[in-house]
Amino acid sequence: MMEQPHSCCKGAEVLLNLQPTSSVSIQYHPFFGPHDDLVLLELDEKLLSDVLYQRVTLRGQPDEDAVLCTKSKTYSVKFVGTSNSVFLIPPADCSTSHESGGENYKQQVATASVIKVAPGNMELVEVAPRLDKLKSILSENLYSSDEASTAMGDLYKWDDLINKVQASDDELKAGLQALSAVEIDGYWRIVDEKYMDVILRMLLHNSVLNDWSLDSLVEDKVVSVLESDGFPRKLVYHCLNVYGTRVEEEAMGGGVWRLDARRVCVHFARGILREGKRKMESFMEEWLRMIPEEMQPSFDMLEGEVLTEKLGVETWVRALSVSSLPTTPAERFSILFKERAKWEWKDLEPYIRDLNVPGLSSEALLLKYTRRSQPNIDAEPVFSAR
Repeated sequence: MMEQPHSCCKGAEVLLNLQPTSSVSIQYHPFFGPHDDLVLLELDEKLLSDVLYQRVTLRGQPDEDAVLCTKSKTYSVKFVGTSNSVFLIPPADCSTSHESGGENYKQQVATASVIKVAPGNMELVEVAPRLDKLKSILSENLYSSDEASTAMGDLYKWDDLINKVQASDDELKAGLQALSAVEIDGYWRIVDEKYMDVILRMLLHNSVLNDWSLDSLVEDKVVSVLESDGFPRKLVYHCLNVYGTRVEEEAMGGGVWRLDARRVCVHFARGILREGKRKMESFMEEWLRMIPEEMQPSFDMLEGEVLTEKLGVETWVRALSVSSLPTTPAERFSILFKERAKWEWKDLEPYIRDLNVPGLSSEALLLKYTRRSQPNIDAEPVFSAR
């Protein structure tokens, strides 16, 4: 006669020790059901410790597909269905066992209680950070010299940004740096280019008045003089960071900075072309006049910042900064081919070299989004939209 079941301290653990060709009985758990709050997540070994020690976060707004972020990378989260039944079995206190057998035979049979049948699992795929939103929200309220304007619109602290932007902490910091954003009174801001232009011009003006070398600007002197001219200390430091590089630390604090010729030259070129395209001769004349004497400008510095085009016998220059383009490849190529139907590689390369798609090389991106043509073996390849 079958004996009554009695409790057993073996649960899901019995499956971990299950030998090949052996089996275990299963039954419905009293709380069996869909349990939508329980999902299976398939992990790469390198991510396991981050998940187990809670060093990951899920980020995204209600209308966005969620991403999972570690400290340095971003992963899309996708559901992958399976045709096989996957049973979820709780820990030991929810399992039972019973004995069976005749007079001369008694055997304990472990019974595992199934609380849910999972239809599939979540899968992680590394993706590029979605930083276009960062540029969009910070550009809504630029920091300018007009104090009244700084109080209008939404402002964002770090915690606000990590809740709104789908990127890891490290990727978000890199995105802020690429936008030349600065933290002012706890809020991350992009400083209006016209205001930055005023600060830079005043710095250059004072370098002439005070006989400062642009290769060795003493931080304390620069900050002190520009503060006396009415510029906030935070913005003076920001100007040095945007257009220069610290080359030396001073023992008493501060440091020595060198202005970067390319960054300064690009700044003035953007200012000239902000109003529209210019004839090459006119542009070069004005541009060279603006550049400090210590710097040696070259048109090559403007790679990825301007496009040239022939109209009759004249060559024209117009602005197209890679920093203004979307970071997603499909949108980037769409805009580029609206600008030009056909691109030579030397012109196209500066506008796609920064595209970051994990698992896809530049060659793979070109194959996916462009058509390559070459009239003859000696001709430069030309790329058009696929």
